[in-house]
Amino acid sequence: MKPVLIAIIFLVMTACTTARPPANVFNAAEDAIKAAESVGGDEFAPVEMRFAREKLASARLGMEKQKYSVVVYLVEEAEINAELAIEKSRTAKSRRRVNELRKSNEELDASLRATFGDEYE
Repeated sequence: MKPVLIAIIFLVMTACTTARPPANVFNAAEDAIKAAESVGGDEFAPVEMRFAREKLASARLGMEKQKYSVVVYLVEEAEINAELAIEKSRTAKSRRRVNELRKSNEELDASLRATFGDEYE
């Protein structure tokens, strides 16, 4: 009876330990941060970029301290923040372009009105 009890306790304890994440666990988040940097994340989404970098740094620290269950969560958060920075940057660039086109249209409209007057309508 005692060996069975010891085996059960051993199995329960092993189930509670978290396995070390693979070495490439940081790759997706690092790639997402680089992609966000390349599309202007630091300019258009500085808060998200800071969060992404902080989460990745915390995940690396967690790896050193062997807090593996937290590492995967932090890496995923870092990747999500970087992806959010990418989308915010793309949106900001699109808005900028729309505003430039709107301004250009307004200038063209003013020029046509100055040239043709009421006949332009």
